Amino acid sequence: MTAHGFGPIFAGSRVMVILRDLPSQETVRLANRAWDLGIDVVEVPVRTPEAMPALRAAVAAGRDRDRLVGAGTVFSPERVRQAADAGAAFTVAPGLDLAVADAALRHGIPHLPGVATPTEAQRARDHGLTWLKAFPAVSLGPQWFKAVAGPLPELRFVATGGIDAGNAAGFLVAGVRVVAVGSALSDPAQIDRLAELARDDRDTAARPD
Repeated sequence: MTAHGFGPIFAGSRVMVILRDLPSQETVRLANRAWDLGIDVVEVPVRTPEAMPALRAAVAAGRDRDRLVGAGTVFSPERVRQAADAGAAFTVAPGLDLAVADAALRHGIPHLPGVATPTEAQRARDHGLTWLKAFPAVSLGPQWFKAVAGPLPELRFVATGGIDAGNAAGFLVAGVRVVAVGSALSDPAQIDRLAELARDDRDTAARPD
């Protein structure tokens, strides 16, 4: 496992839930709902300091259920420190900033940077980052992942941005390891379908990084 390996975090997981800009109580409620459905990994974006209480509340709830909670929209070393202090199991960023990745490493947690081009993906790989967030995934499309897998087969992608129950399966078939879903969790029409994705082929998702 590399220092930034997400294999143990995403082992058996095909869906990650993003709970953005919600009060602490609602964040915990939806996190518990996700865990009840078998969606094990939750991300709470902390774009502003006001989001830190929701992250801390979700981390505490996850600790009670042996579930992992990461911090998203982490784009500075200082925000990495705050996320680590709050107990985040990992950090996620919309773009590639190697200083942020290095800060996460110093705090002992893996970092998932965002990429949208093969050049960014190669730069991340050369820095020891083999798990990457592809953003915005809906603009890249499933074929992008198949194309990038040719020259960069060692990379593992989490597809984020515009993902819902209607298009998630297409990204998984294209080789994406995990799909990250935001507002779709609050849509009752999609919840059961997302839960099915979370359960399907869990053994195939449990691969080393």
